[in-house]
Amino acid sequence: MQSTETHIPSSGRLAGCTLFITGASRGIGKAIALKAAKDGANIVIAAKTAEPHPTLPGTIYTAAEEIEAAGGKALPCIVNVREEQQIISAVEKAVKTFGGIDILVNNASAISLTGTLETATKKVNLMMDVNVRGTYLTSKACLPYLRKSKNPHILNLSPPMNLNPMWFKNHCAYTISKYGMSMCVLGMAEEFRGEVAVNALWPKTAIHTAAMDMLGGAGIEKQCRKTDILADAAYCILTKPKTFTGNFIIDEVCKRIFKTWDGDEFPWAHSSSLLSRGLCAAQEGKKLSGSQQEGADGAKPSGPVAETFRVIQGAVNEEHVRSTQGVFQFELSGDGGGTWYIDLKSKGGSAGFGKPPVAADVVMSMSSTDFVKMFTGKLKPTLAFMSGKLRIKGNMALAMKLEKMLSQLNAKL
Repeated sequence: MQSTETHIPSSGRLAGCTLFITGASRGIGKAIALKAAKDGANIVIAAKTAEPHPTLPGTIYTAAEEIEAAGGKALPCIVNVREEQQIISAVEKAVKTFGGIDILVNNASAISLTGTLETATKKVNLMMDVNVRGTYLTSKACLPYLRKSKNPHILNLSPPMNLNPMWFKNHCAYTISKYGMSMCVLGMAEEFRGEVAVNALWPKTAIHTAAMDMLGGAGIEKQCRKTDILADAAYCILTKPKTFTGNFIIDEVCKRIFKTWDGDEFPWAHSSSLLSRGLCAAQEGKKLSGSQQEGADGAKPSGPVAETFRVIQGAVNEEHVRSTQGVFQFELSGDGGGTWYIDLKSKGGSAGFGKPPVAADVVMSMSSTDFVKMFTGKLKPTLAFMSGKLRIKGNMALAMKLEKMLSQLNAKL
């Protein structure tokens, strides 16, 4: 059942304001731009994509058309935030075109959810350059003009500073880079207190963007919220007085702070259960071999985990094998735990208890409870990984293909 969408109504308070938004050609940045455009704001689209991308939607020019159709004025600027001179040139062009800058949204970001040994140096450099250095340099370039505005704001799309190791252990470099953006909030909010508001905004859960499609594959949108929720939250923050500064806001918390919407009516898209529709398919399909059915003590595994693997065994086919070409090993803790596998490389495919018949490409460790949630459509692997519930070793690209396989299984059962 899908919830009813509710949105923050436009108030007109951003009319005539100039927003400089990095990464505004698509996703969250564009959603924030369109929200402000409905008030009649001026939007500087500071992003890299000038020509159509082979896999990612939108360019700075298509975004400009949408912004103007929504009621705003648009200035598309080719900006790679790794290049300081491109930032400076875009800021100067914005000031010349619109007379100043009132709001900066540091949205541009690079992501690689990989462990220390799996993260290439060029990926580390990219995340540090875009997320930390790009945010810092863009803020530095805009601040002289922001200080002249009546109600200036800087808003960074970055998380609260939580030093629990769970946020670092699976993607250390990425977390460091995003926390660098958050540290800019801490420092600049205090440095420019009374002159410029500096805040951070972060989603409670994953937001459906082109980046999430690349990370999670087909079907990821069913467990993500829409970009509108962050656009609404950003609008709330950016229309507050400049005394509202130094805050790290989770999108849902806007309900409690601003009393603007009912948090029970956010636009969720619920996925249906693999198990509830697939148990008979497993019974009518392939059977687990004797060695796969029996546990270490000779007893047949039972319970939700075993039932899930029976469903998977009955559902996998040559198409899954052809499109995935990977072997997944699961180390599960708790009831029904132990070592399990899904072989989507060998002819026909197979799944069951124990080690896989061939070497695993990916080893995933998690609790039995979370595993069942993952395979019944209640928890996406990408979200489990990002929240620390899932640990992954091995081929990350194959691990991400698991999302696609799950959506295919759900569609067929």
